[in-house]
Amino acid sequence: MKFDNPHLLRLCAHLRDCGGRVFLVGGSVRDQLFGLPPKDFDCEVYRLSGARLRAELEKLGRVNAVGEQFTVYKFHPRHAPELEIDVSLPRRESKTGKGHRGFTIEGDPWMSFAEATRRRDFTINAMMFDPLAGELVDPQGGERDAQARVLRIVHPETFVEDSLRVLRAAQMAARFELSLEPGTVELCRSIALDDLPSERIWGEIEKLLLKAVQPSRGLAALNELGVIDKLFPELAALRGCPQEPDFHPEGDVWVHTLMCVDEAAKLIADLPREKQITVMLAITAHDFGKPATTLVRDGRIRSPGHDEAGVPLAEAFLNRLGVHTLNGYDVRTQVLALVREHLRPGEFFKASPKASDGAFRRLVRKVDPELLYRVAKADSLGRTPPVNTSHMQEWFLARIRELALEQGPPEPLLLGRHVLDLGVRPGKQVGVIVKAVYEQQLEGTVTTLTEAIEAAKQVISRNTV
Repeated sequence: MKFDNPHLLRLCAHLRDCGGRVFLVGGSVRDQLFGLPPKDFDCEVYRLSGARLRAELEKLGRVNAVGEQFTVYKFHPRHAPELEIDVSLPRRESKTGKGHRGFTIEGDPWMSFAEATRRRDFTINAMMFDPLAGELVDPQGGERDAQARVLRIVHPETFVEDSLRVLRAAQMAARFELSLEPGTVELCRSIALDDLPSERIWGEIEKLLLKAVQPSRGLAALNELGVIDKLFPELAALRGCPQEPDFHPEGDVWVHTLMCVDEAAKLIADLPREKQITVMLAITAHDFGKPATTLVRDGRIRSPGHDEAGVPLAEAFLNRLGVHTLNGYDVRTQVLALVREHLRPGEFFKASPKASDGAFRRLVRKVDPELLYRVAKADSLGRTPPVNTSHMQEWFLARIRELALEQGPPEPLLLGRHVLDLGVRPGKQVGVIVKAVYEQQLEGTVTTLTEAIEAAKQVISRNTV
């Protein structure tokens, strides 16, 4: 294990020369052990008081206090102000109230390593590394568990103080491909999750969906830890919901959904984060309507109307997660549209004759076609071979691009001012005329402004307004 950032090493050496000792803790140590580059640096400093620590940090760069009362600082080296290093004293936490803010925290630079690491959630997050001495300090056995790919709690007494750790166990099991230690599972299943606000729940679900190569591991862990039954009834209902074996030989809707999220994760790398999130939420929710609509008809299992039936359930799911917009993108509206329309690419392909250009133009008024392609393709691939209908989605995407609809429907050629120029008085009839002509534009029978104005005249002459 090696950390060679010169600014980090300079900080450690300076504090050592002042009588302190600096350890890297938490995720950076864990990630190095897993062969991953550290994303940030979190340091704990022993043998220096809080006041002395801040004074020494200010000699080296800019210091922002984020927890002055228990000595936590954001440090920016003078010669690398873009680098942020979390620096703190080892601290002792005591549960004094409900929720994640109900703690009394006390910094103590003379605390033992065993006591300092006891407050950590999992053993793989409780390792400490001295980058100057090259020494790993591991009182809780994190290195052993990392090598065995096992996720294990540090201590049951401290673990239960923050119920979010149950969800964190699931996303970490997914991201780092870890198995859950049986005692950890048992303890997690005993913890109530009714004190968690939606934003904290969403923070862990987002990591599970976006940071894991196989997000299905995280959903399976949520199920194993009892989270599905406590927080997500829409997902719980998928378990045991049957599907027609000829089309879904993989099993029930839960199994299918797990397979689909893994396929979707392979299809989103080129998208911005907000659209990645949209696809992953939509594929997770795409079959929420099946449990309520599944029946046996003529000896075959069917789920008629499950696409529409899934929309209110998907909305309840998003409400629980507090998901709305991200970076100005309306994630919620698109997720609901994707759930409602996820069958459309296949239906358009099967239409006889194939779906019209107008049908495509009307569809993209409701849903992002590039995202719909990904959701529908993941739905197609998320099943056991030989059933695979992904050629339908490729045909759908080709038609979208052929019609230049990647960015949405065409802008209306006819505007209200054009209708007023034809002598129509201001009022609701103007909008009716514009809408009628736009429908013709979507169908492809109106392609220029001249044609649009002529079409408007015909609408007016028929007294349809």
